[in-house]
Amino acid sequence: MALDVKSRAKRYEKLDFLGEGQFATVYKARDKLTDTIVAIKKLLDAFGHKSNISLVFDFMETDLEVIIKDTSLVLTPANIKAYILMTLQGLEYMHQHWVLHRDLKPNNLLLDGSGVLKLADFGLAKSFGSPSRVYTHQVVTRWYRSPELLFGARMYGVGVDMWAVGCILAELLLRVPFLAGDSDLDQLTKIFEALGTPTEETWPGLSSLPDYVSFKIFPGTPLEHIFSAAGDDLLELLQGLFTFNPSARTTATQALKMRYFSNRPGPTPGPQLPRPNCSAEALREKETVGLKRKIEAAMKKKLIF
Repeated sequence: MALDVKSRAKRYEKLDFLGEGQFATVYKARDKLTDTIVAIKKLLDAFGHKSNISLVFDFMETDLEVIIKDTSLVLTPANIKAYILMTLQGLEYMHQHWVLHRDLKPNNLLLDGSGVLKLADFGLAKSFGSPSRVYTHQVVTRWYRSPELLFGARMYGVGVDMWAVGCILAELLLRVPFLAGDSDLDQLTKIFEALGTPTEETWPGLSSLPDYVSFKIFPGTPLEHIFSAAGDDLLELLQGLFTFNPSARTTATQALKMRYFSNRPGPTPGPQLPRPNCSAEALREKETVGLKRKIEAAMKKKLIF
């Protein structure tokens, strides 16, 4: 028999306040019935009346952005392989069920206390499959946005998610965002400077994209020079993910069959993956303080004349 409202409310014991957004407040809580830790998102008057609506989710301890930015952690090749393997497995499931995520980035890849990675934030997710279906190109956070989206493509597929996976993999290897543009044009410039400028020969239909503009021909830098510690199998995966032609870009299923995942070392088991020494909030507060110091230092330089 379904629990009534009061019984459901008593089922959970609030443990900690996690954060507040425009539409909800989030708490860490304990489910007394199952003795598990959960996250409760209490909607803030979402429907304009006094009903209290709370959503209960799995509690995820951290996210991949925190792991990447925590410089006290050492990310081994086996660790990186584990994170990307779980990301691709989740993405393969989505794509097999005809859903695009459209906003993959490190802080949308959540990790629980057992090291299990889960894809999150489906606010931009969309079903796909119809060849004539038109979508908005204003999706995916800029640093992880594929070239076809930056050129205004309205018809696209799984390639937009796969490009983002390539950017996330690169960020795990470098410990900084790989392609961090300040605008869409600057983003394209950074992509082409790093990977070379595509042509109609390498990317048929490129010049027909809605927002296409001609760019200077950059030769690009070989991936083995950018990721000098990467083996041939990892470089092969990166090359597939960073293929300009979205029709030829590696899919999640193809990526999972690549030798990178069958070669040694194997992926680190979840419970053995590194755990951060600070929370996401502490990390972002530290970044804010660092940014303020940079701005203050820049202003002081400007005042010297």
